[in-house]
Amino acid sequence: MAKYVLIPDSFKGSLSAAQVCEIMRNAILAVEPDAAVRMIPVADGGEGTVDAFLRAAGGERVSVSVHGPYGEAIIACYGRLNARTAVVEMAAAAGLPLVGNRKNPEETTTAGVGELIAHAVEHGATEVILGLGGSATNDGGCGMAAALGVRFTDAAGRSFVPVGGTLGRIAAVDASPARERLKGCRLRVMCDIDNPLCGPEGAAFVFAPQKGADEAMARRLDRGLCHLAKIVRRDLHTDIFSLPGAGAAGGTGGGAVAFLGGQLQMGIDTVLDTVGFPEQIRDASLIFTGEGRLDGQSARGKVVAGVARRAAGYGKPVIAVVGGIAEDADALYAQGLTAAFSINRLPMALQQALEHSESNLYRTVQDILRCWKAAAGA
Repeated sequence: MAKYVLIPDSFKGSLSAAQVCEIMRNAILAVEPDAAVRMIPVADGGEGTVDAFLRAAGGERVSVSVHGPYGEAIIACYGRLNARTAVVEMAAAAGLPLVGNRKNPEETTTAGVGELIAHAVEHGATEVILGLGGSATNDGGCGMAAALGVRFTDAAGRSFVPVGGTLGRIAAVDASPARERLKGCRLRVMCDIDNPLCGPEGAAFVFAPQKGADEAMARRLDRGLCHLAKIVRRDLHTDIFSLPGAGAAGGTGGGAVAFLGGQLQMGIDTVLDTVGFPEQIRDASLIFTGEGRLDGQSARGKVVAGVARRAAGYGKPVIAVVGGIAEDADALYAQGLTAAFSINRLPMALQQALEHSESNLYRTVQDILRCWKAAAGA
């Protein structure tokens, strides 16, 4: 009996990773009804990350009362995969959908994210996976850090919890209470961007506009993040100025490293480690992966590249089924990708193609499997 492993990313704007898995599975079983199919949907760290991990690895959702982006009481969830591993998605407590039309990254906080992490650790987690993405914040992760015990003080020695607009008030920071609280717990941070903390490519100038910042506010936020980095370098002896990915989620990438000792990882590597990828593919006949667009960026550690690279070490073929393929995607073949196929069957406008994603994906997977079986003499 053939075994197929499905580990796609979402097709942005049309299909979630879970939907892609279901469509692929149905297409495979239509051609080969007795096949074994293992589905491992992948999320990028934003909204849907917890659900993706629970589908892939099992576990349960845990509901907690925390503070939302403006300090309001909300109910947020994290995932408990097993007794020792928890998954927290930043969007659950500090996401853009939670603020609606009230966008102001100078005032929003990541405090609720820290409260989710604290709850997981207090209930036995020794490994926490933190998904960065979809945040409404630009506080450098200070709210998250404060919720876990990091102490920020102003020039008068008064403790306060910084937000994006008050980062410049930080005169000193003491992370030792949080480090002690998290002692024995590994924090793995899913981060698929390499933007620095501040500067033209940093959190404020690149991402804050979508969170409600105008040009003047972006400049203020950037100055605040630069000030934070100086304080961190002086008091915590950690350089987050030059750390790739520090600018993720309004600087929370840098904050997670500096305050909490977190480790930034590409999201796909985190997923593959968590689900036990070698065992999942041990007896696989073929691995299907995919994403909306395959291009040069895909080769820099995105889902297709991560799957292909790991599978190559076990001699397993990997087929990428994608919305479109750019000319600079060829680098993926050197990383272990066997072949890539676009699902679009006729030339058409993007919006029209998105509307046909489900049927096009289904038919393309069927055609690939027919060719695969014919080549194998099945």
